[in-house]
Amino acid sequence: MNVTSHNVTYCDLTNVKKAFSVYHNYLSVIICIFGSVTNVLNICVLTTKPMRCPTNLILTGLALANLLVILDYIPFVFLYNGDKAYAYHFTYKLAVFVFFHAWFAQSFHFISCCLTVILAVWQYIAIKFPQNNSKWCSNEITKITILLTYILCPVICIPLNVSLKIWERQIRVDENDKITKTGAYNATVYITDYESEYSQYISSSVYAIAMKLVPCIFLTVLSSLLIVEILKAKERRKKLMTPKPEETAAMRKPSQRGLEKVKQADRTTMMLLAVLLLFLLVEFPQAIFGLLNVVIGKKFEVECYQNLGDIVDVLTLTISSINFILYCIMSKKFRTVFKELFCPYIPCFNGSKENWISLQTIQTSYV
Repeated sequence: MNVTSHNVTYCDLTNVKKAFSVYHNYLSVIICIFGSVTNVLNICVLTTKPMRCPTNLILTGLALANLLVILDYIPFVFLYNGDKAYAYHFTYKLAVFVFFHAWFAQSFHFISCCLTVILAVWQYIAIKFPQNNSKWCSNEITKITILLTYILCPVICIPLNVSLKIWERQIRVDENDKITKTGAYNATVYITDYESEYSQYISSSVYAIAMKLVPCIFLTVLSSLLIVEILKAKERRKKLMTPKPEETAAMRKPSQRGLEKVKQADRTTMMLLAVLLLFLLVEFPQAIFGLLNVVIGKKFEVECYQNLGDIVDVLTLTISSINFILYCIMSKKFRTVFKELFCPYIPCFNGSKENWISLQTIQTSYV
């Protein structure tokens, strides 16, 4: 049950919303263009033959989901955002678009959340159970998991759409069709809103708990376990590389190939961990705010959550766009394949394939 007090002001963020709204559309368009390009590049590179592995299949599915979220947001910025002061901002077609946008954007963002959790599970298995990694996380199992994620997540998001309705209302407008209480004319507008308070409560609960809080909790636990296993694996390697009293340093010195595998696994794990933590940085606050919307009610949502909506959207779009930068910084193999695909004639990018850093975890590195 909602705990709402009409005499309490939970947030005073109206000025924050007004100040940020000046920059919101410009930032959103820039980030969307950048994110569209980077996610297409991610898909092109990750689907090449040298990059095919279970981890990269998940990253490809993640890039596709992020791309669809970004592409959906571009028309939303132009058609719906801004100062909606005229009746033509509330046509039936725009109401239908908002109705579709509410389901489509949340569905594919939820897919992105679930694939990020799956990525954490796959990486944890690779470190904790390296002997079973190729069996439990094979290409076939990974493809089926991704396909099920793309099917089930939109189904889970259906309550978001069921709870919405396109309302027809009469408002007062002036001779320029501008909405004003003292207008001389009536105009018909169409607004997408919740069908009832109960349907809003159900929708908010599904959004806050199933789509935000649960994935964030799973991801927090998995990230913590992943960090613990990384530290344990490093400690095991340190013991293995330390000579026993009867051994000389030369006898225990690892091969160059072994050291390279360790570096590959470490860079891969740190890169994927960075992807997980950046995702949590944006999603966990949204989960908390969404839960407060359910517990406190409409007043909190209007005063706090809605006033921060534009900022949340920009942060979400940013996180959906920057994985390409992480891959380029932390994966030499990704950089090399990218160069071969898009700029093969630039000499300064030439390098040996033997030195590639794979996005696929080396299974034997943590034994």
